[in-house]
Amino acid sequence: MARPVDRIFLGIVIALLSGGFIVFLSASLGLLLREGARLSSIAGSQLMGIGLGAALGYGASLVHYRAWRRFSPYLLLIATALTLLVFVPGVGVSHGGAYRWLDIAGFSFQPAEFLKIGFVLFFAAFLASAREKVQSLRYGLLPFLLLVAVAGAILLLQPDTDSFVILGFTLFVMLLVAGAPLRHLALAALIGSVLFAGLVFAKPYLKERVMTYLNPEAADSKGARWQIDQSLIAIGSGGATGRGFGQSVQKFSYLPEPVGDSIFAVASEEFGFSGAILLIALFLAFLMRGLRIATHAPDSFSGLAALGTVILLSLSAFVNIASMLGLVPLSGLPLPFVSHGGTAMLIALCEVGIVLNISRYQKS
Repeated sequence: MARPVDRIFLGIVIALLSGGFIVFLSASLGLLLREGARLSSIAGSQLMGIGLGAALGYGASLVHYRAWRRFSPYLLLIATALTLLVFVPGVGVSHGGAYRWLDIAGFSFQPAEFLKIGFVLFFAAFLASAREKVQSLRYGLLPFLLLVAVAGAILLLQPDTDSFVILGFTLFVMLLVAGAPLRHLALAALIGSVLFAGLVFAKPYLKERVMTYLNPEAADSKGARWQIDQSLIAIGSGGATGRGFGQSVQKFSYLPEPVGDSIFAVASEEFGFSGAILLIALFLAFLMRGLRIATHAPDSFSGLAALGTVILLSLSAFVNIASMLGLVPLSGLPLPFVSHGGTAMLIALCEVGIVLNISRYQKS
């Protein structure tokens, strides 16, 4: 019997959206000087993304989770087809040498966000069907490696290495929780480490990021090291309570993507250590409450789907924050529920809707 959705989880998401919108408004003031944009236009765009995402999330929360299991193969096929369209001239849009966007009827969106949740739902359905067979190579490690290979072939061609790493780790956690033996997990981790090392040496921009992280003093302060240096200056200058709403200095001419990748640095500068800790605490609460929903889910598929969805969003958030703090190599991931980005917001709130539907049927 269906019950009301998990109000605590919903409340955490609303808090993230509300706080995130305040942070976004504050950070977007830099665009007024940089690009001559109007604040009402910037705010309206973000509100539209939140509104459409909320409607999509509400609709997803009404769809029984078993329907997601039944249609997961078709969702993955559609998501894959859409993502491959980015390579079609006239449909795919290139920006900075990356093919990640589609432009259809004047509407631009990033299909990789749809692809990630498609892989998560499909893998959850497969693992739930395999059950005890997950401990075998045929129904555990090999399907995992095949899915990662397919995702890699699509995402690395764009290139979108950050999304590939996040998705690969999420699928690995799902395989772990499904009960794959330790030796298979160790082999998967070894293959993943070798693959990552190969990518670093094969992709100059990745090598530059990693070398800057390992030896920042040797990097060009006006090149590879610029963003992380400016981020740390912004975070450090915020002090305990911050400079105040809209008072960031770094966002105006120093930090790249102040409403995108670098928005956590802007938030830390304007709202200080206390604001940064509050934002991190909200993401931790999101993760912990989401994991609780997953552990109390009514069956294997719903538990794995909730787990994968929550890990996907939480990991993106923590990698974004950690990269701004210099704890991991710089990433191009947006901060979920906070950064500007229509597609990311729409899909994130749809994913929240799926978890909320699962919460309706969770065991007490």
